[in-house]
Parts: sequence; C-alpha cells; structure tokens
Amino acid sequence: MTNKNKKQNQPTQKESEINLKGTFISVMLLGVFILVLWFGSYALFLSR
Repeated sequence: MTNKNKKQNQPTQKESEINLKGTFISVMLLGVFILVLWFGSYALFLSR
C-alpha cells in the first residue's frame, strides 16, 4: 500500500472536528433532557 492510498482512507482534521461537534451537541442535549426529568421528578415528589 502506498502513502497515497493511506491518506485517502484517513478523515481530514476538518471532517473529524465536524463529527465531534455533532456528538458534543447530542450528548449535551441528552444531558439536559435527563436533568429536566430529574428536576421534574423532584418537584413532583415535593408537591405530594
């Protein structure tokens, strides 16, 4: 395998950065959703 073939298979720095940004946003949204569920459950517990 030549160096030319190796470089074609590896994603560039820009492509990796975009993918990681999407992953970070997804994880943050999931974390916010879980926090909302916890605080909602806690408020329900306090109101009863």
